[in-house]
Amino acid sequence: MSGVVRRQVTDRLRRGVRAARAWGRAAKPGEPGPLPDFLVIGGQRCGTTSLYHHLAAHPQVRVASGKELQYFSVHHARGTRWYRGHFPRLAPGERTFEASPYYLFHPSVPARVAATVPQARFVVLLRDPVQRAYSHYLHTRSYGVEPLSFAAALDAEEERLARATRGGPDSAAAHRALRNYSYAARGRYAEQLDRWFAQVPRERIHVARTEDLHTDPAGTFGDVLRFLGLPAFTPEAFTRHTRRVDHGPSQLTPELRERLSGHFAPHNARLATLLDWPDPWPAA
Repeated sequence: MSGVVRRQVTDRLRRGVRAARAWGRAAKPGEPGPLPDFLVIGGQRCGTTSLYHHLAAHPQVRVASGKELQYFSVHHARGTRWYRGHFPRLAPGERTFEASPYYLFHPSVPARVAATVPQARFVVLLRDPVQRAYSHYLHTRSYGVEPLSFAAALDAEEERLARATRGGPDSAAAHRALRNYSYAARGRYAEQLDRWFAQVPRERIHVARTEDLHTDPAGTFGDVLRFLGLPAFTPEAFTRHTRRVDHGPSQLTPELRERLSGHFAPHNARLATLLDWPDPWPAA
């Protein structure tokens, strides 16, 4: 076994152990605590892990038992008592939250959230959808569940998702496909926000760009804290957190970049109109 292959196998085993531990925490909740005050709902590969760590460091915030509880998507049948069992008891003035990037994309989540936590607030991070799509591909491939090249995966995406969701979006097969193979679909942000705005008042959803979190972390994070009604706070460091594994030359060729940019152009225009933003990714 070569050194590269051995390293890849070791990385996958470590990820498997982390996933098993996370699942163990999710499967065995404690005594019911409060429902969350706010949720980071997405998007995937848009910096939500970094934002989660920044928020978790706030002295008035206590986190749930795991970052991605996936209650409103994968585990909704377990009921609210199961969900509340993952949140800590709070002292006066403390707040609690979780961050599940799948929530923004899954079509059943907005109505479930509106019915369960009607007073909660929600934070969305959106990234250049071309870069997001390729990062998502690398993420899925790193878990060993994507055998196709990036170009072939894009070609197969529509049929993969349609086949898996024929019986609805909540089967195990549907969740597997929607989470793993939605490279282009997750970058069509306007249609996802439309679903959320139909269920939740816009003033309770804060949308920011990932690029701004990277270039102006203090300012962007400060905007999030003000939206959540939390006191100003600066973490020791605005560290980027990512699990992406990228081996070998990039598959995001100029041809694929141009193809994706063309695909996303009308969706980015709709997003700009929806949020009253300027063109959010003019080079995308």
